Amino acid sequence: MIDPRTPVVVGVGQSAERIDDADYRAMSPVQLAAAAAQAALADCGADTEQVASAIDAIVATRAFEISIPKAPAPLGKSNNFPRSVARLIGADPARAVLDKVGGQGPQKLLTEFAGEIVAGAADVVLLCGSDATSTLRHFAKSETKPDFNETVDGQLEDRGYGLEDFVERYTVIHGLTGAPVQYALLENARRAGLGMSKADYLQSMAELFAPMSKIAAKNPFSASPVERSVDELTTVNASNRMICDPYPRLLVARDQVNQGAAALVMSVAAAQRLGVPEDRWVFLHGHADLREQRLLERPDLGAYPAAVAATAEALEMAGIGFGDVAAMDLYSCFAVPVFNICDAFGLAADDPRGLTLTGGLPFFGGAGNNYSMHAIAEAVAFARSAPGKFAFVGANGGMQSKYAAGVYATTPVPWQADRSAELQARADAAAQAVPVTESAEGPATVETYSVRHDWKTPTGIIIGRLDADGTRFLATTEDEDLVALLSDGDPLGASVTVRAFDYGNRCTVR
Repeated sequence: MIDPRTPVVVGVGQSAERIDDADYRAMSPVQLAAAAAQAALADCGADTEQVASAIDAIVATRAFEISIPKAPAPLGKSNNFPRSVARLIGADPARAVLDKVGGQGPQKLLTEFAGEIVAGAADVVLLCGSDATSTLRHFAKSETKPDFNETVDGQLEDRGYGLEDFVERYTVIHGLTGAPVQYALLENARRAGLGMSKADYLQSMAELFAPMSKIAAKNPFSASPVERSVDELTTVNASNRMICDPYPRLLVARDQVNQGAAALVMSVAAAQRLGVPEDRWVFLHGHADLREQRLLERPDLGAYPAAVAATAEALEMAGIGFGDVAAMDLYSCFAVPVFNICDAFGLAADDPRGLTLTGGLPFFGGAGNNYSMHAIAEAVAFARSAPGKFAFVGANGGMQSKYAAGVYATTPVPWQADRSAELQARADAAAQAVPVTESAEGPATVETYSVRHDWKTPTGIIIGRLDADGTRFLATTEDEDLVALLSDGDPLGASVTVRAFDYGNRCTVR
């Protein structure tokens, strides 16, 4: 007999539109999230009005335009995103929550609020989110544009931006102001550890991502449903320009999307009361949520031990290994977080199960903080289509900073609390932090690097080690000789000289 407080995912939904769609409506982020929520209500197989009225908590990830303090919202925004969504679907929950920034958010929130259901603090929870970055850019400079401003009364638990987990002054003044350059540093660090050439590493990234594009091409919710060959992904040209070494455009998460996704979670008792058929129930068999060290203190910048540990914990809770997973979605904003899971668990780029359920962030679309809600929706759909088989979702946040993992299946299972807090405490206690010298002077060695081609002047970004004491530092360079080495040569391990200024560290060739 299953405990009536056991949480089950009973409904999932997705929405999307593209600028060139014949029926393009210029939907707001609220409308995209509400459309996905409405689809999730319909998906549960019960009376949608009754289920909507039973929602006692609505929890939203942050859309792009509300993810940065004081950032402009050129088309306007809601003052209370989750309650705006609730109003459109006929819900009036007692609790509305707006979560922090982080791509791990959807899986983390599902685990958190499943626990709330078990504890009796909630009964029916709707998780939702969206991004309309494609529409925002489309209308940004237009004289005629939609108005997304909305004011909604009611309680809101705003958890803040949480950017302090990912951003600090030292990194910002050295050009780490966007995801591609931050991940480029991690990618090249992994390449250094493997001793691979630039050409071979680019080939491996393309071989990892090309199979994902085949899945995206068949997904009706994809932002870019186009199958890409390995050659297309590796060939740098006008349509596949370099963003930050080692990334051409087609190997980075696609941020121009109009997408929404939602998941409906409730207790078994609520599902029975509301008449949700048991063939809609999907159980969370394993889950974990762990965080990484501060970026510059990590002993190995190319590794992601928190993701490996979270994945191992979720699988262990489910009582399975990766060989027992029938379908998976590995968060693929860039290659390195996927590689780290593949390295740890022996997965190949051409694994016949596929490494994504959606089509991956470069092709399906990187819907900001909400991408993995789409992965969860696909995992739940897969689990229902293959009763008793397991689907895995791995969700990544920050600069390989946080990782949440979940294992889904239709087989009923008692709720288990994970050991994330214990594992985190153990990892923190064992962590060895690399010392950092913020104002660096003297001879040094390049540990990892990138070149920002998205700036007016190509600029090198370097993480290096001082020869004198081995401490780590950040620096930038516009020195022509060094930028040429970074762009056209292989500077890993190269000798440089670093100097400290009030505005940051600068490097030149030694």
